Amino acid sequence: MLVLLPPSEGKATDGDGPPLDLASLTLPGLTATREEVMAALIEVCSGPEEEARGILGLSSTQTDALKRNLSLETAPTLRADQLYTGVLYDRLGLADLPRTDRLLVFSGLWGAVGPADRLPPYRLSMGVKLPPLGGLGAYWRRAAKKELDEFTEGHLLVDCRSSAYAGVYRSKAALAVRVLRERVVDGQARRSVVSHMAKATRGDITRSLLLENVDARTPEELADALRDLGHTAELGQGRLDVIVRD
Repeated sequence: MLVLLPPSEGKATDGDGPPLDLASLTLPGLTATREEVMAALIEVCSGPEEEARGILGLSSTQTDALKRNLSLETAPTLRADQLYTGVLYDRLGLADLPRTDRLLVFSGLWGAVGPADRLPPYRLSMGVKLPPLGGLGAYWRRAAKKELDEFTEGHLLVDCRSSAYAGVYRSKAALAVRVLRERVVDGQARRSVVSHMAKATRGDITRSLLLENVDARTPEELADALRDLGHTAELGQGRLDVIVRD
């Protein structure tokens, strides 16, 4: 079983480790592609600031992100499980989990990385159209498929990614996690898809699975394991619904 995660928009801004070593990252077959994306990002950030911010979708208060992107090759690094922050990662609590080798984090800059990979702070979303490469989602979808197919072969994929990152890699073995909120209205239970709460819930269930060393091989095994851990889980076509109640 592997859990597929998105990165976070919010990231730590300082590392204390050695400079980036692309060949040491998970999926080393993507090294050349990572070099291309990094070079394109540095080129954009070396140009006019307003133009660079427009391409990357940054506000006028986020000029520090441009500076960090310019120092990708020399900046001190930190582990990915310390770099990514935000609601999902706060609830996941990677720092005190006994093992994180069942996680794969997707990234607009690196394609996909493991929690132990050392990365410099950066800012690049998967939705960016990065000259001259074009849309990063489509770019990584073409470049990374073979490597990802080999890496994930034989595993059930628990897909906790957001839509922009889910589109980068599709697999018949992937089970998309959808979070539904159930409320009783006029005596009837009604469900709706939630967004912000979904990040917290995906973090919660991933933490539960890793803490209990669950290694489900089928969707049914995964749903049963989550129920045993106190979650309400229902299987659908190609997805797993996790129900949260008020």
